[in-house]
Amino acid sequence: MPELPEVEALREFLTGHLVGHEVARALPVAFHVLKTYDPPLSAVEGHQVTAVGRHGKFLDLAVGDLHLVVHLARAGWLRWHDSLPAAPPRPGKGPLALRVALAGPQGAGFDLTEAGTQKRLAVYCVRDPAAEVPGIARLGPDPLDPALDEAAFATLLGGESRQIKGVLRDQSVLAGIGNAYSDEILHAARMSPFKQAARLTGEETAALHAAMTATLRAAVERSRGLAARQLKTEKKTGLRVHGRTGEPCPVCGDTIREVSYRDSALQYCPTCQTGGKPLADRRMSRLLK
Repeated sequence: MPELPEVEALREFLTGHLVGHEVARALPVAFHVLKTYDPPLSAVEGHQVTAVGRHGKFLDLAVGDLHLVVHLARAGWLRWHDSLPAAPPRPGKGPLALRVALAGPQGAGFDLTEAGTQKRLAVYCVRDPAAEVPGIARLGPDPLDPALDEAAFATLLGGESRQIKGVLRDQSVLAGIGNAYSDEILHAARMSPFKQAARLTGEETAALHAAMTATLRAAVERSRGLAARQLKTEKKTGLRVHGRTGEPCPVCGDTIREVSYRDSALQYCPTCQTGGKPLADRRMSRLLK
C-alpha cells in the first residue's frame, strides 16, 4: 500500500507533469472505482489542473473549480504515460481502473490500476474534499506537520489505551502511516508494537516522535525526484524490517520475526524492540512468558 512518503512523491511528480495542462478526457474503466456521481467525472474535462495536493494517503488534483481525489488503497497505483496507448481501454480487462488524458503534451496522461481481487481503489469528483470525501473528513494531523511537535504528539497519544502499532496506523489519529512505516518507526524507536500508547513514558514518547519524523522524512527524501514507476521499488529497498521476516536485523543482527493476522502481518526485531523475547504469533498477542 502506498503510504505518506510514496503519495508525497507522487504529488511532487504530478505537480511537475500535470499543473498547467488541460484534462482532455477522464474515463472510468472499472465500475467500482468512482465513488461520486454529482458532479460527473466528465465535468473536469476541458479544465486546467491548477494544483496537486495530499491529505494523508489521498491525492488531490485541483481541476478548474473541482477536485479529483484519489485513494490508491492496498493494491492501487498510478502509471504515468508520456504517450497513452492509442487503443481505447476495454472495461473489465486487466487491472486498469481509470484513465486521464491531457490535451497536451500530445498523448500524455496517466492510468490508475489495481491488482488483486479486493477492489478498493477510490476516485471522487467533488467540490470540497474536506466536506465530501469521508476519508479526508476524519483524518488526524499529518505526521510531518511542524505543528505536531513533541508536546502535541504526547497529547495525541495520552488518551489511547490501544497498542501503539494500531494507533500509528489509525488514520483518524495520524494521517498517512500504514503497516510498513509503522513497523519501521517502531524499530527505529526500539519499541514493541504491542506496547500501550497511553503507558509511554515521556522519554519513550520523545523517542517515538523523533523516530516517526526521521523515518518519514528520510523516506520522502529517498523518493523525491523519482518517476512514478520507480517508487514501489524504492519503498521496498528502503525498508529495514517490514517485509524482511527471517533476515538479519540491520542494527543488531538478530533474526527479524513476524506476527501474522488475517489480512496483514507485522515485522519486528526481538533484540531491538522486545528485550529479546519473541511475540506470540496470534491476534492480541502478548510477550511469551
